Amino acid sequence: MLIINIKENESIDKALKRFKKKFEKTGVLKELRARTSFEKPSVKRRSEIIRAAYRQKQYARENY
Repeated sequence: MLIINIKENESIDKALKRFKKKFEKTGVLKELRARTSFEKPSVKRRSEIIRAAYRQKQYARENY
């Protein structure tokens, strides 16, 4: 349960922004989206390897 204390003279917009930021840090939404569609472990590993190779290629392109 997230608790956001509203400070004196703080607008609702700012409090809502703090709530959204705190909610995003918990990773609830990310986990919910991951659970909606099952991905086999082998497919997940393969996609992680492809993603890592892409990042490594981008890093090499920037620095060399």
